[in-house]
Amino acid sequence: MKEWRLGRPLRDKVAVVTGASRGAGKAIACVLGEAGATVYVTGRSVRGHPRLKEYPGTIQDTAEEVTRRGGKGIAVRCDHTKDSDVRRLFERVKREQHHVDILVNNVWGGYEPYAVHGEWFNSPFFVKQSMERWEGMFTDGLRAHLVTNLYGIPLMLRRRQGLVVSTTYWDRGEYLGLLFYDVAKCAINRMAFGLGEELRKHGIASVAISPGWMRVERMYHRVPPRQLKRIESPEYLGRAIVALALDPHRMKKTGQTLEVGALAKSYGFTDIDDRVYDYHSAIRDPRTNPHR
Repeated sequence: MKEWRLGRPLRDKVAVVTGASRGAGKAIACVLGEAGATVYVTGRSVRGHPRLKEYPGTIQDTAEEVTRRGGKGIAVRCDHTKDSDVRRLFERVKREQHHVDILVNNVWGGYEPYAVHGEWFNSPFFVKQSMERWEGMFTDGLRAHLVTNLYGIPLMLRRRQGLVVSTTYWDRGEYLGLLFYDVAKCAINRMAFGLGEELRKHGIASVAISPGWMRVERMYHRVPPRQLKRIESPEYLGRAIVALALDPHRMKKTGQTLEVGALAKSYGFTDIDDRVYDYHSAIRDPRTNPHR
C-alpha cells in the first residue's frame, strides 16, 4: 500500500469529504489528497468564523493541506443541516467536475455543545438524556448523512461507479453505552446497508467504516498523553478509505460495516507510526479505553 503515495493513483478522481475542518474529516481529506484526488472540503468553520472557538481548524486550512500533499483542495462552506446548502454544494461540484467518485459522510454534530470528548457520556442513563442530544446525533448527524447522499449520489449514477462511505462507530453488535448514540450509529450502519442494496446494480459501493479511538482534538482533553500514543491517528481511517477506493473488487464489501483495523490487515497498510491497531483489543483494554 505504500506505493499509492508515489503514483498519485487517485489523481483523476473527485472526492467530497463532509465535516472536514478538523479531526477525522481533515485527515481523510488530506490522505485522499496525498493519493492525488481533487477533494471538496466542507464544513461550517471558516477563517474568521470558527464554529467551535475552543478548537482550531477551518475548511480553508484543510483544503490548503490537501493541495500541499499533492491533491487539489477546494473549500466549500456548507451547513449539512440545511438542505439548500447541500444542494448548492453538489450543484457546484457538478458544474466544475461533472461527477463525484468518492463521497465521504463524516459530518457529525452529536458532540455539540460538549467541549470535551466524552463529556456527553457522563450521564448515560436514558431517562437523564435531553432531546438536545437527540437533535445533535440525528439532525446534525444521521440526517446530514442522508441529505448529503440524496444530493451527492446522483453525480455518480451516470458513470456507474463510485464509493460512498459513512464514518461510524461499531462494536460488532455490542451496546455502545448511550441509547441515543447507539441508535444513531446503528442507523448510519443500516443506511450504508440499504444504499448498498439499492446501488449495487449501478456499480456504486456503499460502506460504513468504524475506526477505534482516534487522536483527534476532543480526545486531547480526555485521554492522558501516554494513552494517546496507544490509539489510532485519524489518518489510519483515511488510509482505509483510500485502500477501498483503489480496490477494484470493493463491490464485494458493499453494504457492510467495516473496521479500520481489519481493513489494514486485509489491504496491508499501517498507521502513520507503522503500527496496525486492533480496534477490538484496544476498546476492551483499560489502558487505551478512556471510558473504562
